[in-house]
Amino acid sequence: MKKFIIIAFTCFLATAAFSQSAIQGRVIDKNSQEPLELAYVRWSNTKQGVVTNKQGYFTLNTTTAETDAALIITFIGFATKEVKAAGNSPIVVEMEKGPISLQEVVITPQSTAASFHTISKIDLNLQPVRSAQDILRTVPGLFIGQHQGGGKAEQIFLRGFDIDHGTDINVTVDGLPVNMVSHAHGQGYADLHFLIPELTGNVDYGKGPYYTQYGNLGTAGYVSMNTVNSLDKSTVKLEGGQFNTMRALAMIDLLSKRQKQKGTNAYVASEFLYSDGPFESPQHFKRFNLFGKFNTQLNNSNKLTLIASTLNSNWDASGQIPERAVKSGQIDRFGYIDNTEGGYTNRTNASAQLTSYLSPNTTWENQAFYSNYNFNLHSNFTFFLNDPVNGDQIRQREGRNIAGYHSKLSHESTLGSWNLQSLYGAGFRLDQTRNTELSHTIDRNTVLDYNQLGNIRETNAFAYADQSIEKNRWRFNVGARFDHFNFHYNDKLSNDQLPDQQKVIVSPKLNVQYTLNTKTQLYVKTGKGFHSNDARVVVFNRGYDILPAAYGADLGVLLKPTRNLLVNVAAWYLYLQQEFVYVGDEGVVEPSGKTRRIGIDVSARYQFNNWLFADANVNLAKPRSVEEPKGENYIPLAPTFTSTGGLNWQLKNGLNGSLRYRYMHDRAANEDKSVIAKGYTVTDLSLNYTKKKYEVGLAIENLFNVKWNETQFDTESRLKDEPDPVSEIHFTPGTPFFARMKLAVFF
Repeated sequence: MKKFIIIAFTCFLATAAFSQSAIQGRVIDKNSQEPLELAYVRWSNTKQGVVTNKQGYFTLNTTTAETDAALIITFIGFATKEVKAAGNSPIVVEMEKGPISLQEVVITPQSTAASFHTISKIDLNLQPVRSAQDILRTVPGLFIGQHQGGGKAEQIFLRGFDIDHGTDINVTVDGLPVNMVSHAHGQGYADLHFLIPELTGNVDYGKGPYYTQYGNLGTAGYVSMNTVNSLDKSTVKLEGGQFNTMRALAMIDLLSKRQKQKGTNAYVASEFLYSDGPFESPQHFKRFNLFGKFNTQLNNSNKLTLIASTLNSNWDASGQIPERAVKSGQIDRFGYIDNTEGGYTNRTNASAQLTSYLSPNTTWENQAFYSNYNFNLHSNFTFFLNDPVNGDQIRQREGRNIAGYHSKLSHESTLGSWNLQSLYGAGFRLDQTRNTELSHTIDRNTVLDYNQLGNIRETNAFAYADQSIEKNRWRFNVGARFDHFNFHYNDKLSNDQLPDQQKVIVSPKLNVQYTLNTKTQLYVKTGKGFHSNDARVVVFNRGYDILPAAYGADLGVLLKPTRNLLVNVAAWYLYLQQEFVYVGDEGVVEPSGKTRRIGIDVSARYQFNNWLFADANVNLAKPRSVEEPKGENYIPLAPTFTSTGGLNWQLKNGLNGSLRYRYMHDRAANEDKSVIAKGYTVTDLSLNYTKKKYEVGLAIENLFNVKWNETQFDTESRLKDEPDPVSEIHFTPGTPFFARMKLAVFF
């Protein structure tokens, strides 16, 4: 590794004009020898500085005033490092994990180009994460809800969207797409359960359609997660709690410290979870995960990363229950009308990424990935509405292969006094399903009728270019993305095979930021995005409404009014050419017309002292249908007011934990707001005692045992022997007071 650093610097000096008034260096993680991107480097006698690039390199100008000054290097989650620079020789700075300090967060044109990344790093280091879903909750304003047995992908809410299971949010892990296009249960279905939460290294996110790297489904925003490249220590963890809940986790570092110093890391991790849940009919929810990651420095300029993982999960469920059945005493809140719901899913992933360091300012990343996926879900939304004798249970099933490739080139340069950052990318994604099915069943065994059965092939080829130009206080970002789609559907229930449909869309982006000083920065973001329709709908409709566009704008400010307070405020607007609503029992994605959303997002992070932190997020939205008359233009289940926040503490004696809340306001459940989905406030508590060799902890969900509904729908249904159908709220009850203990051993 040291040889690689020396050679890289030699190349740097040979290809760039080395100024006697600048010092150059590289910042890396001491433990893993991995480069640290976005570390902040400044002189000790000034607040202005620079950030490191993808390879951890930086160039910092010097003046006579800095002759005797030291370098100060800060990075969220690492101890601040002070280095005395000797002459003009390049330096290597090794950072060690350390306490969080908001005092070291400085607003500059460079560092706040990724301001959300800074907030995310703070949250991920402080907030307890018990599941992959908790990782999604670190995105300010993002809510999730589970409504079938724990094994199904969660319902997602963000920026005035009921995103269903992923229709309007682009989700990736290690560059691997999580969303399933043209899925048997809903467009963009994003099942994140294959991610072991303790392996999460960072969470990058952005709201709105302003980011060239994230195409399809990225209308409300994107969430990009990456697993750690190396383990600080091996871990075995056991957890147990109410409702017959148990979890076992093992994360094993496979290589020696000497091999890590040479730039090679490898580890495996495995997770098993079982829970019956709080329901009268036990869920019997079982999930098994196995994950492995290997990365090594092939030579002086190439790094290889290999990832493999597999998920297997199955569960029973009680589904959504009607309010009238609970009010009449027919069932309890945790009872059931049909307890034969449930399903299974498995997913196996493989990824290979080659990162080439062409120079200290140029990085070329090439990634190929593959996923094999199987899904089987039984649901009953309407009970006996359509079939008074056998009931309305449906089965949604598919097998799927996903293959893709993504090439990305990033380069930094100068043009006169302007700093340039260029990003170019291209790739493709191929989804092929077999026997995508919607059928009418009894007791999960007998098929009465097939409503849909066929094979889907959907291809998305893309290319994008992104250019950032920075000078003094100004930073301009302009980009464009090109996407080509081909949709094919082989309908096995019909002799008529419809032709493939194709569509191209171009999505421009323009973002501007202005940094007033080290305490204030203003920004404007604008862009066009899109979400694709289900391939079955596209082919049947002969290409109508294939890629409806989304147009958005943000006007925001990033503030650091005091040393210990960081605030982000943004007013935003989003217009969709076509809203999509999934109709589960009909197996279609239903167009709902043009929509418009406006809102305000506020996020604040505050540090009281060296061990106590507070955070709060407030999100307001006004989602409306454009084409409907006033009073009948509400978007069902779209959130209008949400808030999350809490206190987090990390004492030097090993005591740490958090007290957190999440709040969702009442919202319309139908178009005229005559039916209301009730809001809720839920509080969670986490307490841990962490030492070098072990950790014990207690986690309590719903500390005050409030009655709340996790997911709610205005559904027409009929119970057994009811003469007429009834349309009302059907809900999945939220988890009551739920405590579980954990013991972890580190070695």
